[in-house]
Amino acid sequence: MRPLPCQGDPDETPATDLCLRAGRPLAHAQEPSLDLVGPIAEYKLYVAENLDQLVEDTTAFTTAVKAGDIETAKALFAPTRLSYERIEPIAELFSDLDVSIDSRADDYELAEKDPKFPGFHRIEYGLWDQNSTEGLAPVADKLLADVTELQGRIEGLTFPPEVVVGGAAVLMEEVAATKISGEEDRYSHTDLWDFRGNFDGAYKIVELTRPLIAESEAEFLAKVDENFKTIDVTLDKYKEGEGYVSYDKLTEEDRLVLATGVNTLAEDLSTLRGKLGLD
Repeated sequence: MRPLPCQGDPDETPATDLCLRAGRPLAHAQEPSLDLVGPIAEYKLYVAENLDQLVEDTTAFTTAVKAGDIETAKALFAPTRLSYERIEPIAELFSDLDVSIDSRADDYELAEKDPKFPGFHRIEYGLWDQNSTEGLAPVADKLLADVTELQGRIEGLTFPPEVVVGGAAVLMEEVAATKISGEEDRYSHTDLWDFRGNFDGAYKIVELTRPLIAESEAEFLAKVDENFKTIDVTLDKYKEGEGYVSYDKLTEEDRLVLATGVNTLAEDLSTLRGKLGLD
């Protein structure tokens, strides 16, 4: 979760309550070129599929939390978040829900002890730091309600092309700024799952727009692909079953490799909007 430059009224329709990352209201957003209509439609389908998975997984996760089944809840925490991390640039358009779903203790006056601290990370704190689900039932109910509402809002959303294309860089910037340090999943150390989701989401955007610049930007795409490959190789070293080892098991060298690759990708992908005529 990272704050947007402005926030709309959650009671308004999705077409009017969004604020773009550049700080411009949606009314000022550029219409997608005819070439981008197809990729944006495919991306919306990708987002919808991930939202379906997110609601399904969050239902199972919150059910375990409410049942007091700590081990099952712990096992479901990281894979449940994966779908959210893939579509984060779109989810963050609804800043009220993003805050409720994905904010961190640092955002609240009393940190972990603040009764206003909600969402995934409040539950994460209870499961790992307190080894308890005490008091988490209402948090779990609110999380599921928020995720379900997010699905409903996005279902009726016309995706701004700048946000879709710019989302690839946004995902990498967020990893570089707040996730490489391990601060996001600070209690569970399941950060590598979040990385995987962010990388998947960014790469999907590159893949959908690739045909539009394959000839004119072949060198750029080759560089981007090489950096994604470097990150994939590094993450694969820490695969464990269907997931990943605890983030605190990474060597400093591998954290540096990840940080370098992510920063390079963030810088390169920040030019993607311009290459597609959206700046």
